[in-house]
Amino acid sequence: MRETLEILNPWWFGEKDSDLEKWRMQRIRWFPEWLRGLSLRPFSLNFLVGPRQVGKTTGIKLLIRSLIEKGVEPEKIIYLNAELSPSLERFQETLLSISKGGFSLIFIDEVTSLEGWWKPLKGLIDSGAFGKSSVTVSGSMSLKLKRQAELFPGRTGWGRMVEVMPLSFSGLVKVLNIGRKSSEIKKAFETYSRLGGFPASLNYHEKFYSDWVKALESDILKTGLSLKTSYQLFSSLLTKLPSPVSYQAVASDIGVSYKTVAEYLERFEDLFVLKLAYWRENGKISFRKEKKILFRDPFILHALSFWTRERFLEATLYENIIQEHLLRRFGEIYYYRNAFEIDCIAGDLKVEVKAGKPHRKYPRNVIILGKEDLPEFLLKLEKKVE
Repeated sequence: MRETLEILNPWWFGEKDSDLEKWRMQRIRWFPEWLRGLSLRPFSLNFLVGPRQVGKTTGIKLLIRSLIEKGVEPEKIIYLNAELSPSLERFQETLLSISKGGFSLIFIDEVTSLEGWWKPLKGLIDSGAFGKSSVTVSGSMSLKLKRQAELFPGRTGWGRMVEVMPLSFSGLVKVLNIGRKSSEIKKAFETYSRLGGFPASLNYHEKFYSDWVKALESDILKTGLSLKTSYQLFSSLLTKLPSPVSYQAVASDIGVSYKTVAEYLERFEDLFVLKLAYWRENGKISFRKEKKILFRDPFILHALSFWTRERFLEATLYENIIQEHLLRRFGEIYYYRNAFEIDCIAGDLKVEVKAGKPHRKYPRNVIILGKEDLPEFLLKLEKKVE
């Protein structure tokens, strides 16, 4: 156990970290803004959620490096990857050892990979073992980790729930440090539409498509789902989007029950692969009507197309991008469909994305976006947050 911890924490010996060395070699790299959301004040229990390969681990390592540069003793910081624990018992032993080590900053990665991880941690927190520490746990299954966070009532101290997502379009513009010329903005949007906001995709890692698909397949099996059904589900969705879809239609398409479709979509929502947008009118939400489905990053859409060999409509890509950015801006995303359809309803905005679609008349309070309008709309939308 001690030997494993020494390998995972090279800063104890003044040695370089392999994740940071890989980050340093990337052409496009950045210090994640989400790190500012973590509380390092004792006692804190932070929850860090986000999809796999979005940069959570590298972000944690960058934070550790920054803290050491600011004078924090390396021996006071410890990083642990729960995926390397062969059993809950071994994980408990490791936590007990850490609790006696005098660490002020504790980072535990990929906890959702270990069933019951929260039990020993909760017990040690209740005992006061981490009273002088900031503890951050991360996971790649949002709903699961958020539910498990509820098992720590009154035990999180100054801690926070931080969601880590791939770079937004505005984030990419900042990272690329491009000007305000329309030609540069347009080029950046074309890059974003093709590569999305994952660090590896932006750095043109040749194997990232296959690596991402393999990671997804691993998560599918870990959550008890069928690879075949998952493959068929995504194939069906790619041929139907961006139109609203019903569970029954997809179920009929792939030969399963509508309950199975609902279960699978919920699991993939939990894995940050997709998000369901429900029908809404005048504040009334219908959970029974057809749903719009958005993929959480352009790269995910391209990767699923690569996996299933099913093409998607250009309109799906652009609509998904707008839906995701509105979701991040307002924390909600809906749609409306009656005599006409409104693709995106969030906050006080109603947006119809016409890129790749025929035009028709809409009410005056609906924002109509053509392909050429998308980059500036996204930049203005995110500027409001800042």
